[in-house]
Amino acid sequence: MRLRKMAPAGSSGAVRGLWMLLVVLAMVRAALALTEQYPALSLLKQELHRQRQGPAGGCASAGEWGEQYSAECDSSFLHFHELDCDIGGSSSCESVLSLNTEKILSQAKLLAEQKRFPFATDNDNTNEELAIAYVLIGNGLYDEAIRHFSTMLQEEPELVSAIYGRGIAYGKKGLHDMKNAELALFELSRVISLEPDHPEVFEQRAEILSPLGRISEALSDLTKAIQLQPSARLYRHRGTLYFISEDYATAHEDFQHSLELNKNQPIAMLYKGLTFFHRGLLKEAIESFKEALKQKADFIDAYKSLGQAYRELGNFDAATESFQKALLLNQNHVQTLQLKGMMLYHHGSLDEALKNFKRCLQLEPYNEVCQYMKGLSHVAMGQFYEGIKAQTKVMLNDPLPGQKASPEYLKVKYLREYSRYLHAHLDTPLTEYNVDTDLPGNFKDHWAKNLPFLIENYAEQPGLQPHIKDVLFQNFESYKPDVQELVCVADHLGSMMQYETPGFLPNKRIHRAMGLATLEVMQAVQRTWANSKVRMNGKTRLMQWRDMFDIAVKWRRIADPDQPVLWLDQMPARSLSRGFNNHINLIRGQVINMRYLEYFEKILHFIKDRILVYHGANNPKGLLEVREALEKVHKVEDLLPIMKFNSKTRDGFTVNTKVPSLKDQGKEYDGFTITITGDKVGNILFSVETQTTEERTQLYHAEIDALYKDLTAKGKILILSAELGEVDAVCNLILSLVYYFYNLMPLSRGSSVIAYSVIMGALMASGKEVSGKIPKGKLVDFEAMTAPGSEAFSKVARSWMNLKSISPFYKNLPSVSETFPTLRTMIEVLNTDSSHCLKKTIVVV
Repeated sequence: MRLRKMAPAGSSGAVRGLWMLLVVLAMVRAALALTEQYPALSLLKQELHRQRQGPAGGCASAGEWGEQYSAECDSSFLHFHELDCDIGGSSSCESVLSLNTEKILSQAKLLAEQKRFPFATDNDNTNEELAIAYVLIGNGLYDEAIRHFSTMLQEEPELVSAIYGRGIAYGKKGLHDMKNAELALFELSRVISLEPDHPEVFEQRAEILSPLGRISEALSDLTKAIQLQPSARLYRHRGTLYFISEDYATAHEDFQHSLELNKNQPIAMLYKGLTFFHRGLLKEAIESFKEALKQKADFIDAYKSLGQAYRELGNFDAATESFQKALLLNQNHVQTLQLKGMMLYHHGSLDEALKNFKRCLQLEPYNEVCQYMKGLSHVAMGQFYEGIKAQTKVMLNDPLPGQKASPEYLKVKYLREYSRYLHAHLDTPLTEYNVDTDLPGNFKDHWAKNLPFLIENYAEQPGLQPHIKDVLFQNFESYKPDVQELVCVADHLGSMMQYETPGFLPNKRIHRAMGLATLEVMQAVQRTWANSKVRMNGKTRLMQWRDMFDIAVKWRRIADPDQPVLWLDQMPARSLSRGFNNHINLIRGQVINMRYLEYFEKILHFIKDRILVYHGANNPKGLLEVREALEKVHKVEDLLPIMKFNSKTRDGFTVNTKVPSLKDQGKEYDGFTITITGDKVGNILFSVETQTTEERTQLYHAEIDALYKDLTAKGKILILSAELGEVDAVCNLILSLVYYFYNLMPLSRGSSVIAYSVIMGALMASGKEVSGKIPKGKLVDFEAMTAPGSEAFSKVARSWMNLKSISPFYKNLPSVSETFPTLRTMIEVLNTDSSHCLKKTIVVV
């Protein structure tokens, strides 16, 4: 490094220069007050400070530059011991002149003597001047530090330490001002041109680039720094950027390298676990989180992440324990309160969920997620006044220009409108109205597609009507004994529908709702087979197949009002003509959807068969080569090279499944579409979707109509003569009908559990009860969608159902529809405490 000699400056000159700076600082005091106008920015700084210093237990002391920094320090920004006051904060800083000049000089002198700042020179006087500026940075006096460095650079334009320090000061002034960012990058780039072999400068520039969204440039700088001098910190920083870019595999490699260089890094171990978590590798993630906790027993973020991983596995008890340990360490940890509250909501424990959301809002009044979930919890329990009050608060939090709206902001107006509708119908008999016909078509279409609430000529639902009171809590003991029996049986039946698959958390509220739906379907089907009519949508008539499913739909809707459970064929004609897609990502990039992992191999075999058929027709000369290549394909990702064999499939391909008709032998309907695309670096999109068009819907409806007609006829015969052959035929018809329902996917949400409750209820009407649970890893809807036909689906479903003769006990249960005739009574029974059922012995065999 070449230095032009500066004019000597004694310590008295330094003191005079500092006093002049302090006089100028008094003029800045008013400007510091302006930061009070930007509370969001202050919160962001606090959160960044917490993330950088909280989890790892703090950074190294002042002056430990470069590789002398603690491995747990998450920033290469310069940190100094702070003075006794916080500028712009505490009362001790009422006057900037109250700063202890001697203390600043003392810090600077020590810093200069030990050369504990970047690019120290061989000139003691120069070092002392540089040290003063660095101490000013450390005390948050960035403009004064910049002036001090600028004065030095007027005399010594290539004084590297001053260029570097000025770049840091610009960066620490705030990257929200693009001018600061540009000046910081300019200065750091100058340092690199003068001193290209210092990794800390590349790292510092990367820290400026990454918040600006220039991730690829930041990654390039960190790679250069690693090439110059590999370190645990550099690998961890680069891994974090890869993680942000959703390149979880590469991020995992960097975190692993970091841990190999320094194994005692709880923050790196946490991030390593998160790379597993986001790829759906939950068990590996859990092991990493536990290892992080071995290194740091009070690591709140590790407990929080462990709780979230257990939640995704569906292990409610283990998740609760982990969240609780995080809150024992810090009862005010907002993110843990939020995540625990959401888990409790989706477990059906709404009262407990509300406690967490309320505590969250005490700590962060503007937390949109907690505010939205608080409103949702109130509405689900029938407390509409409090619910809509919370929803309105979310609606008032409009995003700033250019800011992306939060998911909660996008959903909240739909929820408020739906809440008003529900409140208005609390005491109206359920048989006298229909949600699908009452709600405006464009409202339903936008809601189901999660679009922004931009609906032309929309007339809002009437506000809450004071004469309609909220739902009150109903004690379990206040119900008659036979109703108590009904509720407890429903809880048992609902638990039989639980998927034992990662991603499906047991929800006791859903269990009760769908158990009651099962019993109501059973009773309604029995009445139909006995030639009794039903009251539906304001009309008395014979029950149709849609009425049977509508029983389950109404229970599913009220169990969780957050989800729009709507019939797609009741959407506006324009929406149907374009097709309404039910889309599921199985693999997106490096993210694996663990819910469907059991079906990857089955779908892969189907794809391989279709590829052979395609090349047999379009590429017969290359068929042998394709066949040999397919023999080496053992997972979906291995298909990417196969795509290159034909120019038409180079960028991806789609494969359509077919559903054979029972009504018209030899005829096939469109099933679901499998899509595979890949990019140059090997990321893959593997997805399935069903497209609900008007034509496709009519074909499936005709099939279901025919099966329901046959089912009703055979059901009536069964009522008169319960012969084994008739029972078996009825069971197969029920499963076949639902097979086509699953493949049609006619609802915007909830098709799977709704259809399974219809299966169970209709089977019970035929005299058969499902006594077996759904096997681990199995999803009933995907069993139907991947089965070659209705007969194959019936066979596999019956293999686990373990059908047995129904107990006479069920005939003595009260009518579900008469016991719970309104929304109010439905919500009351879903709210009531179910723990009493554990104390009762119910014999149903």
